[in-house]
Amino acid sequence: MTSDPAAFRTVRRMTARDRAEHHRVATPLELFFDLCFVVAVGQAGRELAGSLAEGHYGVGIPGYLLSFFAIWWAWMNFTWFASAYDVDDVPYRVTTLVQIAGVLILAAGVPRAFESHDYALFVIGYAVMRLALVTQWLRAAQACAGPERTMTLRYAGGVALCQLGWWPALLLVPDGAGRTVAALVMIVAELSVPVIAERRTQTSWHPHHISERYGLFTLIVLGETVAAATVAVQSGLDEHEALGRLIAVAAGGLLICFSAWWVYFAEPIHDHLRSNRQAFVWGYGHYLVFLGAAAIGSGLEVAVEHAVGQAHVSGTVAAATVTVPTALYLLTVWVLHARHVKTGAAQAVLPLAAAATLACTAAGEHAVLPTGLVSAAAVAAGLTFRARRARG
Repeated sequence: MTSDPAAFRTVRRMTARDRAEHHRVATPLELFFDLCFVVAVGQAGRELAGSLAEGHYGVGIPGYLLSFFAIWWAWMNFTWFASAYDVDDVPYRVTTLVQIAGVLILAAGVPRAFESHDYALFVIGYAVMRLALVTQWLRAAQACAGPERTMTLRYAGGVALCQLGWWPALLLVPDGAGRTVAALVMIVAELSVPVIAERRTQTSWHPHHISERYGLFTLIVLGETVAAATVAVQSGLDEHEALGRLIAVAAGGLLICFSAWWVYFAEPIHDHLRSNRQAFVWGYGHYLVFLGAAAIGSGLEVAVEHAVGQAHVSGTVAAATVTVPTALYLLTVWVLHARHVKTGAAQAVLPLAAAATLACTAAGEHAVLPTGLVSAAAVAAGLTFRARRARG
C-alpha cells in the first residue's frame, strides 16, 4: 500500500503490477473487504444450520451451496484482480466500497432465498458486486494495449454477460429441477470466464500475495466458525442436564478449528503457484476449503441444538453435520497443499484422518469430541513425521 498521501487525491493509471514485487502483502482495504464478506458467510451458515436442524436437507444444502458460490466467486475475482491491478487510488477504493455494498445486499437476501426461494435481493446484490468488477476491468483496459488489453476486455465482457444470465436463471425459471439446471449452467459459465480470458495472456498476479489473501480468508472463516459455536453453546447453557454434552461439543469444536488452522498453515504454498494452470486448480479448489471450514460452524450449531433437545434430527444426522465438512476440509487441504510437501507415510496422514473423521459419525450425538481428537491426532502425526524428516 502506498505511503504517499497525495496518491489518494489523484487518479492513477491502472497498469499491471510487477509479479516479482518484493514485500507484497494484503492491504488494509483488502482486510476490510474480507471482514465484510464474512457477514454473508455467517448469514448463509446460520440459514444452513437452521435448515439442517429442522431436517430440511433438500432446501438447506442446495441453498447453501449456491449462496456460498456467489460469495466465494465474487471474493475470489476481486482478490485476483487486486493482486494484478490494485492502484489504491480514490476510484479504486470507491469501486471496492460498491462491491462491499453488494455483498451486504446479497447477505440480506440469503434468508429469503432459503425460506421462500425468493432470489430477487440475492441476485441484485450479486449483480452490484460483479458489475463493479466490470468497471475495474474496463479501467484496466484503458491503461494497457495489445494482448493484455484483449484479456482485460474478455474479462469485462464475460462477467457482464454472466450477469445477464443470472436474472432469468434464478428469477424467471420456475422453482425446481429447471432452476437447478439453469443455476448449474451459469456456474459453469462463471468459472469459464478466467480460463477463456487468460487463454493466451496471463494477469500478473503475485504468488505470495495470493497465498496470503487465501490464508487470511481461511482464518476469518474459521473465526466465524468459532464464534458460531460459542454463541450456540452459550444459548444452551441454561439446559443444565445437557451441560456435559455441551462441554464435549465445545471441546471437540475447539480441537477441530485449531487443527484446521494448523494443517492449512503447516507449509507455505506460494512457491508452488508458478503458472495459471497450478493457480486455477488451487484457487478453484478453495471453494471446498472455505465451504468446509464455514460448514463446520453450522454443524457445531446443529450438534448443540441436538444436545439440548431442540434439533429435529437423529444423533447420526447431527454428527454428520460436523464430521462431513471436517472430512471435506482435511481432504481438500491435502489435495491442494500437503501432498506437495509431504512424502512417504506423512502423505497419508490427512486422507486417513478424513476417513477416520467420517467413521466418527457412527458415534452419533457424541461424535464431535472424537472428531476433534482425530483432527488433533492428525496434527500430532504430521509433526512427528516432520521431526523425523528433519533428523534425516
